[in-house]
Amino acid sequence: MELDERKRKILKAIIQTYLETGEPVGSRTISKYTDLNLSSATIRNEMSDLEEMGYILQPHTSAGRIPSDNGYRLYVDELMKEKEQEIADIKNMVIERTNHMEKTLQQVVRLLATKTNYATLITGPAMHHTKVKFIQLSKVNEHQLLAVVVVEGNLVKNQMLDLEEELDDEQLLKLNLLLNTQLNGLAIEEINLGMIQKMKEQAGIHSGVISKVVDAVGEAIAVSDEDVPVYTSGATNIFKYPELSDSKSASGLISTFEEKERLVSLLKDTISDEESDNTGIQVYIGNETSMEPLRDCSVVTTTYDMGDGMKGTIGIVGPKRMDYENVVDNLKILKTQLDSVFKKPDTDT
Repeated sequence: MELDERKRKILKAIIQTYLETGEPVGSRTISKYTDLNLSSATIRNEMSDLEEMGYILQPHTSAGRIPSDNGYRLYVDELMKEKEQEIADIKNMVIERTNHMEKTLQQVVRLLATKTNYATLITGPAMHHTKVKFIQLSKVNEHQLLAVVVVEGNLVKNQMLDLEEELDDEQLLKLNLLLNTQLNGLAIEEINLGMIQKMKEQAGIHSGVISKVVDAVGEAIAVSDEDVPVYTSGATNIFKYPELSDSKSASGLISTFEEKERLVSLLKDTISDEESDNTGIQVYIGNETSMEPLRDCSVVTTTYDMGDGMKGTIGIVGPKRMDYENVVDNLKILKTQLDSVFKKPDTDT
């Protein structure tokens, strides 16, 4: 007997319903699945075939069906195949998009330095207010799980989790369903202690896994300054301006441009300022940057938006007597161009 597409759908519906309720599943329950559009009589016949094939069991004569070990195995194998393919597709898309992005940003920062005659820098996009897309737990061995967390922007983070108690396939499936039902679509600040405690209670002896996965979600969403690429150009342009070209000032500025984490910190602050100010352009004069080497400079920044919560910042550093009008005009043009290049059509509203 062949396990055709209809039988697969019915088996999947039985398993998912049983995982949610813990009660044997009858044909009337399955008939309510809108994508099946089958009568209870047809479903009963298919369930009889599935039972004969060894994928489901009938614990009592008048009861519904529950999955057998073979049924769970088929479900798990197919679920893992789907998720692995989905993750592989995401990774390939991210790699292609990242390569395109790096080349574009390098060209942008060089062009900006040439057009303004100032020092320029730009960060690659980082996550801001991002949300969980889905979570996949896979068993590595009896004592370890692999947690794959995918967040908006299709950023994929993998983390190994140590198990205190062994998990069987049914328990692993229940944890996957629990985590995805509760956490998908949420930002880290929306995951509160009450929600975590409720999930722990439902997870029973595997409550420790819930805590570890929530931590993994937090790490996936948080972006370290070390993870953010920075592209710079035109640092030597500062020598064109007498007030910045003495050996002490020039040395401090060049050193600042070589310290990636300080640059990221400077530019990340502008995203928060822009969100509160909503003008699109930020101007920091002298000590307003809070960076000592830039006390004799002005820094003008704007943020570009890739959609899905991913944003980066463009910055121009020059003397306080810089040509602000020219700088602002160039930044506005580049912001618009980068938004159109990177941002998905369905989010560009």
